[in-house]
Amino acid sequence: MRVRFVVLAVVACTVLVACSDDPEPKPAPTTASPSASVEQFYAEPSGPAVAQVQQWTAEGRTADATAVKRIADAPTAVWFADADPGFADKARDLVTSAQVAGRTPVLVAYYVPQRDCGGHSGGGAPDADAYRQWIAQLAAAVNGSPALVVLEPDAVTHVLQNCLSPEATQERYQLLGEAIRAFKADPWVRVYLDGGNPGWVKDVDRVVDSLRKAGVSDADGFSLNVANFETTQANIDYGTAISDRLAGKHFVIDTSRNGNGPAETAGSGDGHWCNPPGRALGPAPTTQTGHARVDAYLWVKRPGESDGACGGGAPEAGRWWPEYALSLATS
Repeated sequence: MRVRFVVLAVVACTVLVACSDDPEPKPAPTTASPSASVEQFYAEPSGPAVAQVQQWTAEGRTADATAVKRIADAPTAVWFADADPGFADKARDLVTSAQVAGRTPVLVAYYVPQRDCGGHSGGGAPDADAYRQWIAQLAAAVNGSPALVVLEPDAVTHVLQNCLSPEATQERYQLLGEAIRAFKADPWVRVYLDGGNPGWVKDVDRVVDSLRKAGVSDADGFSLNVANFETTQANIDYGTAISDRLAGKHFVIDTSRNGNGPAETAGSGDGHWCNPPGRALGPAPTTQTGHARVDAYLWVKRPGESDGACGGGAPEAGRWWPEYALSLATS
């Protein structure tokens, strides 16, 4: 199953706080599980779903606009998937706006070399050094602000499909470990290394071995079901099996489009994962999961963005597709 992407702290002098040349440092965040406290995720005030609601409202399509508003109002991850000028500024603006709002932003780092092994979301950094520089800039941009980072969807699981050479495999493990440590240099940033989904690689021991090699021990946990449709319960079961082998590591689940579970399509062909019809929005983003090791349900994939140009008039990966968004919101 492949991912098809596409991603304020102020020191002030007041009558209550004395000014000094050496202000007291901001305390480190609690080390308790995010699910142990009420945490609200950040929803961007603009985006394709918001624009769609405005357009359909103006056209008198009130019912459709109301349906898609479920997507527009939901906290959804912001993907960082290229090195276009300004990407670091965008990340900094995101975390700053979220902190002002008292919310936690969710970012996806998706730029590892040979990102999708030639699939619909092929691309990524041209080489290891370019990736290291990109990660350093992104980590610096979120430094000092609470944030949750989902790191490189599919990158670990692709290794298990043998779509990389042995040399590229070792390089990928090394780069993922370095990326985790770059983000975790800041105690305000939580990092979840992607671990695939229960419908993809079913041999849990292989997944665990790959996660270990990629440095999951230095991360806050792992992520599951990114841009996929497997049920929440299936992911809880799968994640718990992985967690049992990783000394109880916590995990997060992408529930953005799993309301009706996966499509009834045999095997792992396009029809199973690529814009399948009849799917629905899943549980809303929350840290109140009711499961000790599940830190959050997240909407990592933005509902309504295409998985790829895989038939039925679907646009290329990452493009907004209003008809599919409406289907998800009304199924």
